[in-house]
Amino acid sequence: MAECHPVGFQWVMEAKARGAKVVHVDPRFTRTSALADVHVPLRAGSDIAFLGGIINHVLSGDAYFRDYVVAYTNGPVILREDFRDTEDLDGVFSGLDPDNRSYDPGTWQYHGTEARAASGQRDQRFGGSVRADGSVSGAARGESHGSGGPAISRTEPERDETMTHPRCVLQVLKRHYARYTPEMVERVCGVPRDLFRQVCDLVTENSGRDRTTAFAYAVGWTQHTTGVQYIRAASVLQSLLGNIGRPGGGILALRGHASIQGSTDIPTLFNLLPGYIPMPHAHHDRDLESFVRADEAGKGYWGNMRAYLVSLLKAYWGDAATEENDFCFDYLPRLTGSHSTYETVMAQLEGTCKGYFLMGENPAVGSANAKLQRLGMARLDWLVVRDFSLIESATWWQDGPEIETGELRTEDIGTEVFFLPAAAHTEKDGSFTNTQRLLQWHHQAAEPPGEARSDLWFAFHLGRIIREKLAASTDPMDRPLLDLTWDYPTRGELAEPDAEAVLAEINGRDAGGAPLAGYEQLEGDGSTSCGCWIYCGVYADGVNQADRRKPGDRQDWVAGEWGWAWPANRRVLYNRASADPEGRPWSERKALVWWDAERGEWTGHDVPDFQKDKPPGHRPPEDATGPEALSGTDAFIMQADGKAWLYVPSGLTDGPLPTHYEPQDSPFPNLLYRQQRNPVRHLLPPHPDNRYQPSGGEPGTEVFPYVATTYRLTEHHTAGGMSRWQPYLAELQPEFFCEVSPELAAERGLEHTGWATIVSARAVVEARVLVTDRMAPLTVHGRTLHQVGLPYHWGPNGYSTGDAANELLHLSLDPNTQIQETKAFAVDIRPGRRPRGPAALELVRGYRERAGIDERTGTEP
Repeated sequence: MAECHPVGFQWVMEAKARGAKVVHVDPRFTRTSALADVHVPLRAGSDIAFLGGIINHVLSGDAYFRDYVVAYTNGPVILREDFRDTEDLDGVFSGLDPDNRSYDPGTWQYHGTEARAASGQRDQRFGGSVRADGSVSGAARGESHGSGGPAISRTEPERDETMTHPRCVLQVLKRHYARYTPEMVERVCGVPRDLFRQVCDLVTENSGRDRTTAFAYAVGWTQHTTGVQYIRAASVLQSLLGNIGRPGGGILALRGHASIQGSTDIPTLFNLLPGYIPMPHAHHDRDLESFVRADEAGKGYWGNMRAYLVSLLKAYWGDAATEENDFCFDYLPRLTGSHSTYETVMAQLEGTCKGYFLMGENPAVGSANAKLQRLGMARLDWLVVRDFSLIESATWWQDGPEIETGELRTEDIGTEVFFLPAAAHTEKDGSFTNTQRLLQWHHQAAEPPGEARSDLWFAFHLGRIIREKLAASTDPMDRPLLDLTWDYPTRGELAEPDAEAVLAEINGRDAGGAPLAGYEQLEGDGSTSCGCWIYCGVYADGVNQADRRKPGDRQDWVAGEWGWAWPANRRVLYNRASADPEGRPWSERKALVWWDAERGEWTGHDVPDFQKDKPPGHRPPEDATGPEALSGTDAFIMQADGKAWLYVPSGLTDGPLPTHYEPQDSPFPNLLYRQQRNPVRHLLPPHPDNRYQPSGGEPGTEVFPYVATTYRLTEHHTAGGMSRWQPYLAELQPEFFCEVSPELAAERGLEHTGWATIVSARAVVEARVLVTDRMAPLTVHGRTLHQVGLPYHWGPNGYSTGDAANELLHLSLDPNTQIQETKAFAVDIRPGRRPRGPAALELVRGYRERAGIDERTGTEP
């Protein structure tokens, strides 16, 4: 966090100054480690084993917050008799279809009920058929996910409040994690058991009624073939300890650069609409009502799906969206499968994707297996790149690595490349939304230079020009574009669209055009419009709430008047859980919201994340739906049963409980189970430049004996497009380097500041050598493991140049999110500079032959 999110880390240091303990778990010793109370080096890719060990410590020692678990989680719920865990099936769950690399979650359900698949899974074409009740036969693929949460049948599941029933969730958890002992953590992760027990004690001693512990993670937790389950494991632990919905608790996804959180709220994702509404799939005769009926939850706030979606359609198409035409629901694009960046690359290589926009992305060096990205772009008809600098994704056709090796020739590439300079955030108005869901407005400080333009300017004027060209069209295919509300006011000589007008549209309006105050005002009859339901209220009373800047010393500690946090300016999600079932704070020290019986409402320091006038003892009528079906103790209001899920009966593609699997390319066997890798990990179609490596004890594993991990540096930013062109930053970190321990340097003859060649089955790169104690050798599986650290900011353009670490990576993805595995892979390292031209290809080919690699290697379930 200090290395990659230094501004936010200020608050960690302030907490430490008040007595908080800081534990840093990371393969490297970083700036964060230097300021932490405890640094825990571990093997990259083994975090679930580490977290599972803490969960086992909590459960076996009865250190969980029992009252919280009983009231607010599904710990007491009893599972079906035919569910089989990894303990029964040696590393897989019941319902596995190994041939199709998928699970049927039927046996994962609660006893006596059925959980329908997650919102978006129920509107899918692949991986299972949709039943009449909206449930799915077969687990959906990752592209089918919305954020609605799996719907539960109206029948209440059987519960055991004592949590002693052998099939209740808590007991299943105990059995599942019983093998995650300190000894096993030491063998799998390389963390000495005494150090591990110290972490367990710190976490448990700082959790409970009067204390809370927070987890903070960066993208390193998501970029694995089990990335979603990494975060799930933290969620299980925090729910057991009562650390969700309470001040000082929770799980913070560190999303601090530019507007990373905002880019998923108002999404740059192919499978979501604004506010995490799922994108519909390409079904015949699927209308608005059947989509909503399949995707809304019967209980909780996702039961208002129709209001959220119809209001969005009204924001898109205004007066053209009417009840008679399904509010233009048919105008929405449809999914035909996964359209992630990596499937798009394969479509480029196949020749089916003809054109490509790159806005603030640099896949030629920034994506996994960057070579495939360049080869794919070489098959396009046209490519538009918008960026601050002439990044590698704009110049690969003349100076990319494949030009040097002879795999591509500039004169043979038919792609027409357009480079359009982009304005920086200081040169435009707009908002950032980051880790804490906080919208903060920034004002333009200077005009963009030359022909540089803002993203808003580009999108608005591109749409305007296309609409003008199509104005006379009678083709029904053009109506969605022509009917769009596209009347944003502009200002100045550049005709810059008014960013606040866009924010006001996102906020939403009532039938009379007045700004809405919150999402509970949204209606499903077309009388309201809203560009993103979770942002409704950011322009309440016609005031830009994101532009508030009241200093901390002029307001209370929650600081609700600094910017605006979605939803409803609520700073802690699920904060009903900060009070006990009777509505009283678990402790005065950790009081956040509580029930005021005299006033008959929830009150407190934060905006209550609960229906304001619903008393703690409320029990809904049997026929209630949506928010009205939540009881007075259903604190997790977005879940269809109102509970935090220690166990997931449906909604994940790879299992109901986090389970340790080895990374795709690992020099170690899985010591916990016979199943080596995530059996439903998402593999791309075979390609000669995306070979996987042998793993575990397979012949050839020894050819790539070291674990590598990629990471960021404070001085550079992501793929380097914003930092390698800055002289000052380039001087601070002038060259691509690899971090190795003194022991590895001695073993492989590497010299400090000299050159090293790093090789995988995909590529070879060279880096300067940084010999450092920061990469400590670990004892894993009874033998010494050396890890290689690779910052991923470099490429051949800019002031500071070098090879790209992402050349080495494979395309094996998390099956829920299709995020690549970049934080744990196997390599070899040797002294000296890499060969050039065709000789580089020969070196990689030689490694493949020694390891016995072919198109089938690493593809087994």
